[in-house]
Amino acid sequence: MSKKYVVKEYLTSEDIKKVRETLAMTQKEFAEFVNCSKRTVENWESNGENIKGPIVPLVEILMRQPGFVKKLEIPNKKLKLRLWYMYENMTCTIIDVDEVSREVKIRNYVDNTLYRAFGVNTEPSFEEYEDFLESRCFPRSRDKMKIELKKLGIPFYDPIMIIEKTEGRMADDKFWIKIER
Repeated sequence: MSKKYVVKEYLTSEDIKKVRETLAMTQKEFAEFVNCSKRTVENWESNGENIKGPIVPLVEILMRQPGFVKKLEIPNKKLKLRLWYMYENMTCTIIDVDEVSREVKIRNYVDNTLYRAFGVNTEPSFEEYEDFLESRCFPRSRDKMKIELKKLGIPFYDPIMIIEKTEGRMADDKFWIKIER
């Protein structure tokens, strides 16, 4: 026997307007959040037809848990360097860093600590950040390291420069890092 769920069969234009108001989002912001065009949201809100599809359970969840949206917000970038620690195409941790002041701020987007850049640590030190970077590169002590650096076009061992070239990808590992300056 297949499972059944307590979810509406369809939404109305009023349902879409209500969820947007609850979330304090414009049509454009809501469209970006649900990964559709602003025109689609405009149509949903104005055409008076029943709305079906994957948007129905999403709106149901958002109406029951409106605070969930805050958990997915990307913080404003306040430090000079931002690293996105990813698993496949899922953002796990955003790491903001000022290397001059040695300040590190993180925001985790997953509950499973195995997918977080710093595990259970929510306030890593700069030294822990440096250790993390090195963990996403080949070791400093690697045999024939200078040959590897030359292949990458890097003059000396610098984890950020290596990650910029390799995305911090490791063999048999689906984690990677995107750097934003």
